Amino acid sequence: EVQLVESGGGLVQPGGSLGLSCAASGFTFSMYTMKWVRQAPGKGLEWVAAINGEGTSTSYLDSVKGRFTISRDNAKNKLYLQMNSLKPDDTAVYYCTNPIDETPSGQGTQVTVSS
Repeated sequence: EVQLVESGGGLVQPGGSLGLSCAASGFTFSMYTMKWVRQAPGKGLEWVAAINGEGTSTSYLDSVKGRFTISRDNAKNKLYLQMNSLKPDDTAVYYCTNPIDETPSGQGTQVTVSS
């Protein structure tokens, strides 16, 4: 059974930074591209970033390029998202997605950017 546990969210002022983590189990982590998605209040899911299984290729939503960095540690079965220069529009629940069915099956972690 795939299990994903996100952590690291919180309340931060505009311009601040947060680092998110996703602990994965139940599948061969290193074999899969992993993704972060987010859901802002009253809106649908939005893809944020992806990283290939080896960690050698990444891609980002245009609005987070240059501010967010996705990474992974295959030895620890962990996915990360470093978020810098945060903006109020980044406020959302952040999820790492189940690579088997592409759903955000964890509980997510709340990120709130507000002064």
